[in-house]
Amino acid sequence: MRWSQAFLPVLKESPSDAQIVSHKLMLRAGLVRQTAAGIYAWLPLGWRVLQKIEQIVREEQDRAGAIEMLMPTLQSAELWRTSGRYDAYGPEMLRIKDRHEREILYGPTNEEMITAIFAGDARSYRDLPRTLYHIQWKFRDEVRPRFGVMRGREFLMKDAYSFDLDEGAARLSYYTQMLAYLRTFQRMGIKAVPMKAASGPIGGDLSHEFIVLAPTGESEVFYDSAYDGFDWHQNDLRYGDEAGLKGLFDQVNSTYAATDETHDEARWAEVAEDRRRTGRGIEVGHIFYFGTKYSDAMGLKVSGKDGSPVVPHMGSYGVGVSRLIGAIIEASHDETGIVWPEAVAPWKVGIVTMRADDEASAGAADRLYEHLRMAGVEVLYDDRDERGGVKLGSMDLIGLPWQVIVGPRGIAAGTVELKNRRSGEREEISLESALARLTA
Repeated sequence: MRWSQAFLPVLKESPSDAQIVSHKLMLRAGLVRQTAAGIYAWLPLGWRVLQKIEQIVREEQDRAGAIEMLMPTLQSAELWRTSGRYDAYGPEMLRIKDRHEREILYGPTNEEMITAIFAGDARSYRDLPRTLYHIQWKFRDEVRPRFGVMRGREFLMKDAYSFDLDEGAARLSYYTQMLAYLRTFQRMGIKAVPMKAASGPIGGDLSHEFIVLAPTGESEVFYDSAYDGFDWHQNDLRYGDEAGLKGLFDQVNSTYAATDETHDEARWAEVAEDRRRTGRGIEVGHIFYFGTKYSDAMGLKVSGKDGSPVVPHMGSYGVGVSRLIGAIIEASHDETGIVWPEAVAPWKVGIVTMRADDEASAGAADRLYEHLRMAGVEVLYDDRDERGGVKLGSMDLIGLPWQVIVGPRGIAAGTVELKNRRSGEREEISLESALARLTA
């Protein structure tokens, strides 16, 4: 992508109503623009990141055996009355009527709908287990939307729902999703610690939330530093390995981690003092097991192996896809802008010409741009007729992992400057070496 042909509206100053780092940087870097209170349009740069995150979530769900579908944003009020949640959910639910005076709502979650859909077609134990998921926009009418996408009213979420014959099988589905979540966040280049959580309005007796550590997080967190060394992609841990998945769950449950809401001072005292870590964190995912809460309420039954009716056990598993962008920025930025982990960066490389009017350097930058594109590298080429300092500032602001800086002096010497955005390290290398490094 050439910057001169793109729609990348960066701002010099942070808007006065932005209070936290991620909100300020998302506005300044041109990821989003607010269209109403708590509602945002995703501009091209933000949309690219959103798609990267969504794809990682999708791939890990697919690997875990979940099956993708898509449910509508609008739901019948009758579904929620059947489960008893229509009046209990509160004013966060947007309730509306259509032209026929039928009551509908903009869905904040999908337990009722997925249970009704599954109940319409599941007949026997042979239809279980199943985990179904979708990635869909949700709406919750926050009384005070703030902090940009961190607490907006409209948001993109992955929610999955598991159906199993009994509690033992349902817990295996829960452990499977726990592993999928840990691998999802690790792939994104962020540390998300699983912490025992309260179940909240969805209900249930087994629940974990996944917390990204960030100084501006809304929750106080306490965790064992053993989490810093865990590798969730270990090859000997496979989906379908019942003993291995149970071992993963036992490892998580025995390694202390909690928010201030569930913090246990007695258990915290058992953690070696040199391993105790405290800080702030942002919730980016939440998983629940809730037994037959919804299948009972929605009349879901299948015939068991002996022909008798069985009420399936269920769980639900949510990832805040759009919220993750804010959380990643809160955890990964510096004084000049965003520092994207490579897996979710909108482009891998940014090319900057220090003098757009210098034919030699502009020609070298053009050739580098074409070579990188042909090699399948995602690259943004800042070919604008702007001062070099302005372009460098813009590149630092949007936070691409690598920058290639092309100037007349370097080209005369046969070199370009390669900059690593995260470390800030710069080196003068040949154009060929830069190309080899970035396509390796």
